[in-house]
Amino acid sequence: MSAPEEERRLLEKLRRIEALYAGATTDGERAAAAWARERVRERLDALGPPEPVEEHRVSLPDAWSRRVFVALCRRYGLEPYRYRGQRGTTLQVRASRTFVDETLWPEFREIAAVLQAHLDAVTDRIIAQALHQDVSEPTVVPQPRALGGEPDEA
Repeated sequence: MSAPEEERRLLEKLRRIEALYAGATTDGERAAAAWARERVRERLDALGPPEPVEEHRVSLPDAWSRRVFVALCRRYGLEPYRYRGQRGTTLQVRASRTFVDETLWPEFREIAAVLQAHLDAVTDRIIAQALHQDVSEPTVVPQPRALGGEPDEA
């Protein structure tokens, strides 16, 4: 396991311990959570300095994807932003390359795909109920032959 991956897992474990500690009702539970938290912090310190933070630019295809990406960034404590003059679907975020490549972007793609499939199904259902039952894609046909030319392929 790579150091950044181990660091990410340790940070997740630390968050769970913090949640456990916050919900602890007895002195024993609080002491156990504090001890576990300290062990995780020691392991994080042993990994050495964190990877440098870089600015990443992400261009997203639609407002839905943008909203998912923003929420996911904020969930991980990142604050997405954009520069004045950038398109609304372009975002910047500052994070380590490893975190973006191994965690943020793969998780975003998976969540966005699930959301897109759901939105497609809802759209098809509404169109079928309100407009027309056939929600299939239009037929693809070859273009008519131009005067004196060959027909274009579809």
